[in-house]
Amino acid sequence: MYIDLSHTIFDGLVTYKGLPAPVICDYLSRSASRELYGEDTEFQIGKIEMVANTGTYIDCPFHRYEHGKDFVETGLEAFADLDGITINAEGVSEIGKEFFTGKAIRNKAVLVHTGWSRHWNTENYFEGHPWLTEEAAEYLKDCGVKLVGIDSHNIDNTGKKDRPVHTVLLGADILIVEHMCNLDKLPESGYLFTAAPPKFKGVGTFPVRAYAKIKK
Repeated sequence: MYIDLSHTIFDGLVTYKGLPAPVICDYLSRSASRELYGEDTEFQIGKIEMVANTGTYIDCPFHRYEHGKDFVETGLEAFADLDGITINAEGVSEIGKEFFTGKAIRNKAVLVHTGWSRHWNTENYFEGHPWLTEEAAEYLKDCGVKLVGIDSHNIDNTGKKDRPVHTVLLGADILIVEHMCNLDKLPESGYLFTAAPPKFKGVGTFPVRAYAKIKK
């Protein structure tokens, strides 16, 4: 069984205030294509203009560090079929180290369920969102996790200008997935997590179709 953990990207979607919304339109419409092909043959070619931080997206080290690995330099094994564990932090604003201690998180994709995705595509989504502490990030790094995901607006506290969680995790080549959804549908463990972006050079963030495959 598969569980989709990604939000839908649509024309005009605001993921992060201050960043432009995507423009999704026809480059070649079906009606225009009829002049180029044989009888009863038509195609649509879409055109998308957007910033990389759109929808449910993944961060690799290049997002934070000039000489960090981009998506080409990061192997597929970092994105696909990762053993997953779900951490329940619903209703908590400041998610500290204590939520991860005693959990079997080494070499896993750690997905933090806050319930904040219920505010997606509303004004409430942008302010007062849950976030991880720097101490939690240091603990996750020391435990050797492979990836950390969250169903919130940001894994860091956007009420401040520094970004210690991004700094710690991406500095240790630990990938980050933000703006997730449906984490309440996941079991605590027993699933594989995938969030693979296109193979772009010189890009540190990009939308993904994140999903979990429940093991039988």
